[in-house]
Amino acid sequence: MTTTGANVTTPPWTTRRLLAWMTERFTTQSLSAPRVVSELLLAHVLECERMRLYMEVDREATAEELARLRDLVRRAAAHEPVQYLVGRAAFFGFELEVDASSLIPQPATEDLVSAVLAWARACPTTPTRIADLGTGSGAVAIAIARDLPEATVLATDVVPAALELAARNATRLGVADRIEFRVGALLEPLDADPRPWDVIAGNLPYISDTEWDDGSVERCVREHVPASATRGGTDGLDFIRPVMQHAATHLRPGGLLALEIGHAQRDAVLALARDTRWTDARVERDAENFWRVLLAHRG
Repeated sequence: MTTTGANVTTPPWTTRRLLAWMTERFTTQSLSAPRVVSELLLAHVLECERMRLYMEVDREATAEELARLRDLVRRAAAHEPVQYLVGRAAFFGFELEVDASSLIPQPATEDLVSAVLAWARACPTTPTRIADLGTGSGAVAIAIARDLPEATVLATDVVPAALELAARNATRLGVADRIEFRVGALLEPLDADPRPWDVIAGNLPYISDTEWDDGSVERCVREHVPASATRGGTDGLDFIRPVMQHAATHLRPGGLLALEIGHAQRDAVLALARDTRWTDARVERDAENFWRVLLAHRG
């Protein structure tokens, strides 16, 4: 307990009280999953697992911990993503370092990885050459490299800081020896190697201008995630379209193109596939039942 100058006793800032205070504040600010955000921030400050919070609910925070936490709460209340605040995000069963140089890995992108891996396992010969366009934190490249030990992966991005982040993640997760990182836009980095690829995958920016302007995009994304990782132009296809038009020249016959797309873009990308050099094109739904993953093969 603490005592004020007026001799009024106030309760200590225990884990229980801090979680309740943060949850209420974040709920008022309309944050998504306010209790989870509260747990992540407090566990980060206390340097413990979230479960430990509930094993020590009466633990009193130190003055230094309170100062650190209050700064993070202020930033979170302004809708700065909690993953940026704690510097990490979960993806496909492992943890990635993340920062504001790139997109925070999303659950829908796990469906992209799963689709690539399912295709790879069904191939008579294990794919060994895979390219990940717009790698960001390295999520897709690393997940594929971890699950396909015979494969080598090329990870590309236009943002050098994002590639540095991805390289750190690859090193920490033990796959840096099988991932090459190259700076460049879309298919440009593939021009340096004329050999055909088995898979070209990517989670490229696909938010349309209409979605950006009409309030469909969460505030945390609009204000804190780099536009270079999210905005895809008038119809959201400014980056997807040229990849679909030219990626076939980089793939072996029967090779796979796998791209994450927006739910409303299904018809447009299937039309693009019909107009270009793709066969067996289809769009699969993600875990939330949105159209999300374009799969097409070079004819």
